[in-house]
Amino acid sequence: MTGPGEFTIPVEYQGAHSVEGPLLVVDKVADVGWDEMATVRLASGEVRQALVLEVHEDLAIVEVLQGTSGLDPREVTVGFTGKPFEIPVGEGWMGRAWSGLGEPLDGGPPMLGAEMRPVAGSPLNPTLRDVPRDPIVTGISVIDALTTFVRGQKLPIFSSAGLPHLELVTQIAAQATAPGEPFRVIVAAMGLTHVDAAAIRRALEKRSATGELALFLDTADDPVVQRILTPRVALTVAEHLAFDRGEHVLVLLADMTSYCEAVREVSAARGEIPGRRAYPGYLYSDLASIYERCGRIRDRPGSVTLLPVLTMPAGDITHPVPDLTGYITEGQIVLSAELAGQGIYPPVDVLGSLSRLMRKGTGEGLTRADHPAIAAQLVAALAQAGQVRDIAELVGVAALTDTDRRYLDFADAFRTVLVSQGVDESRSIEESLERAWKVVSVLPQRELTMVPTEYIERYYVSSEPAGTEQGASRNAAPASGEGNG
Repeated sequence: MTGPGEFTIPVEYQGAHSVEGPLLVVDKVADVGWDEMATVRLASGEVRQALVLEVHEDLAIVEVLQGTSGLDPREVTVGFTGKPFEIPVGEGWMGRAWSGLGEPLDGGPPMLGAEMRPVAGSPLNPTLRDVPRDPIVTGISVIDALTTFVRGQKLPIFSSAGLPHLELVTQIAAQATAPGEPFRVIVAAMGLTHVDAAAIRRALEKRSATGELALFLDTADDPVVQRILTPRVALTVAEHLAFDRGEHVLVLLADMTSYCEAVREVSAARGEIPGRRAYPGYLYSDLASIYERCGRIRDRPGSVTLLPVLTMPAGDITHPVPDLTGYITEGQIVLSAELAGQGIYPPVDVLGSLSRLMRKGTGEGLTRADHPAIAAQLVAALAQAGQVRDIAELVGVAALTDTDRRYLDFADAFRTVLVSQGVDESRSIEESLERAWKVVSVLPQRELTMVPTEYIERYYVSSEPAGTEQGASRNAAPASGEGNG
């Protein structure tokens, strides 16, 4: 039985050439490879783990995972293991809290296992990938109804400093389910304050106690190089549960901006030529090496669904981190500072959000037959309400038509009835869709051009008696337009 990063030392070198930030330069080495694990033993006897980043002739550059503080390069002994950083895989990770390197934070024993796997993972053969399908229900109406998670999808949350993205991630981790299927949640949180780390542990304690959740925590005062390994450790655990044990696993990574800043810091320490905003030129491929580890494999029952969270500096969606993430992932959920300022939680900007694979996870036999159509109608009506609001600012509400005023009422109902939700409130798909129909029923039936008549007749919430113009217009609703869900 072995634990994370445990190994024997095949060859050792006495002394090193120099220290540069978190990096140790070892000279006169032979037969050392990239991504190889190493140990650094100080004169005091303390042993630290390290990872080979680069090899050039007889020089090896290694990251010291516990940092280089107090390290004298002339007094260290560096041992190279001949293999990459590995962790044991198995059930033992679940129900517990770990550091970013897989060391226990809850006072329990270390994780031991007979099978070890490198945290770098193994790329999935594209020809064996299956199309993501079937929903993950988060219990959050605005997400489940309008940007549905699909098992095997990668769907990021774009946020800004000061917005409640950690609260949202924690709520999703506590509530998410794959109805009727074995389901696990893995949370990897990076660059947290100790206050935030403690809050996440408290909020997820109940689900963790059931053995359904594993928590990997990297705090802001942990060595920066640990942050680079944290998401890879979490995904290695998830891949085993999904592809070997046939379970559906949701992996939440927060905050990927902290991860990218760690990559930038290490790149600067290595003296690499910087790219946009001083990030290295390989940031895209580095992010892809994480994001592309989710998915489904043909003829295997499990899936890995990835929900990375990233904060956009100054709310700039063109910043390299959200920009590159958008190229790799399948949509985005955008949080709005304006809605947060109005006291709306979760402050999801629906018109700026999109789940490109939503069709694969909604509809008859998945959520409900009317789901794609009502979702499309809600988005279209919300866009129309925005245009009406702009007109009202120019001419005044009194100058609007009755239908236009209905659109303003719709926008208010959308925020208060469908979007606004408690941080510990979980809603079923059925309840979320009923709320969606309650909101859209503020509009006259003739405005529901994207919903088939059969759904209007079944779900529309009429507030006027039969025989009125509103009631009489029921059968006049268009039958075409299945929606773009």
